[in-house]
Amino acid sequence: MSSSQTSPQQHHELLRISAIYRVAIALVLLGVFYSDIGGGSLGTYLPTLFIYTTSSYALLNVAWLLFLRQKAYQTNSSQVGIILGCDILVFLLLIEASGGLNSGLGYLLLISCSIGAILLDKRLSAFFAAIASLGVIALQLYHLLTESGSSQEIVSAGGLGLLLFVTVSAIQYLSERIRKANIRADKQSRQAAHLQRLAQEIIERMNTGVLVLGPTYKPELINKSARRLLENQVDAAHDYHEELRQKVKEWRSHKSQNNVLIPAKNGDELHANFSELQHDTGHSTLVFVEDNRKLAEAAQKLKLASLGQLTASIAHEIRNPLAAIQHAAQLLSESPELKEEDRQLTDIICRQSQRINEIVENVMQLSRKRARSAQEYELGAWLKQFLADFSAGKADNAVELDSTGQALPVYFDSAQLSQVVTNLTENALEHSKLATGVGHAYISAYYNKERRNTILEIKDLGTGVPEELLNKIFEPFFTTGKNGNGLGLYIARELCEANNLSLYHCRSSDNKSCFRIEFANCEEIA
Repeated sequence: MSSSQTSPQQHHELLRISAIYRVAIALVLLGVFYSDIGGGSLGTYLPTLFIYTTSSYALLNVAWLLFLRQKAYQTNSSQVGIILGCDILVFLLLIEASGGLNSGLGYLLLISCSIGAILLDKRLSAFFAAIASLGVIALQLYHLLTESGSSQEIVSAGGLGLLLFVTVSAIQYLSERIRKANIRADKQSRQAAHLQRLAQEIIERMNTGVLVLGPTYKPELINKSARRLLENQVDAAHDYHEELRQKVKEWRSHKSQNNVLIPAKNGDELHANFSELQHDTGHSTLVFVEDNRKLAEAAQKLKLASLGQLTASIAHEIRNPLAAIQHAAQLLSESPELKEEDRQLTDIICRQSQRINEIVENVMQLSRKRARSAQEYELGAWLKQFLADFSAGKADNAVELDSTGQALPVYFDSAQLSQVVTNLTENALEHSKLATGVGHAYISAYYNKERRNTILEIKDLGTGVPEELLNKIFEPFFTTGKNGNGLGLYIARELCEANNLSLYHCRSSDNKSCFRIEFANCEEIA
């Protein structure tokens, strides 16, 4: 885009100043003429021409100023060119009326052409500079031919013309440099604004809480995660989180420990990390806030993943010798010469070998981490089919299904959920039998309106998990039974998490010991 298209819009302030300048210079010329301040150097040759020209120029410039104000100083190159042409014509007439260049009015042409060099493109501004130079030289030639001037005035006219070209060229060069610098600055400004918006969006969507406290502990920035973790206790309109403020004060004073734990309202702990930000108005503190429980869970998962790889390697090496031991024990038990006492010992070997093999299979299953193949199911129909398959051949156990009849569409991997429900149902039967002597389990499914999700509960008649063991029952290899291996509940929770389900122990609404599975809404996981 040429400067002729962009300059009038980009130099509104210059247009306003130049319009005011034209009105002022016309009034000044009239004032000088009538007050004779200039010692009679203005308008002495043709005073009538000077008065009429200056008066017309003043009226023209007042009209031009009013026009620009009405248009909010937005104009085009043609209009600017017409005004610049009028300036040149007026100043040439005033020079003629004042007897030549000795009046000093030629320098007013220099100012007008300089303004044109900024507002117009190179060719137009050079054209008007040439017109002004030729006009001045033509006037001096006319005076020389009419013997009213001298050859010295021709040299002055040529010098003024040269000065006009040099000035216009210099201003064009500087104006172009300034225009390019403005374009670069504008581009960098837009890029900086884009990066700022991008950074704000990233910070706002971070799961880690980000908080910036100013020198007076006023929050300069706080994202959604920080508000959630601190439960809106840090806000310009609220009191500050007292424990956090105290920790920041201590850190600013001593610069010692920048990783601290602070309590949350829900009883959990928050991990806060401090960093100093220096700026012109003082020192701010950048605070990263994270849920310490989630950090501990992440560390635990990493540890368990390493443990799983190690145990899988060990389990793989155990299987071959274990199979040989079990096979040898079976062959030995079939010997007709084996005594009854020895036969009991071989039965023990076979049972314990089978138990070790089950542990190995569970460990191998953990290491494989089969990817889920989730589909949408109607939970009530799926449970009926599951119960039919589970109850086949188990006449001594009773499993009751309680379904509301309401359609419960959920999303999961059928094989993995079947493994979870089988594990939990067998646990329920076992604990019911220990408590009452009869294996009994209850399976119920319903929609929770408050939490807006589907619930699956597996209940038993046992006493439930003691309060002090609730945080341990899902840890691998933790068991309170004599024959358990401590991997069943751990595997069940791992499979639930892989399917976006939540598994935990609680007391049901009818006060039974219960393992509850919460499903995510299909809309949330689709």
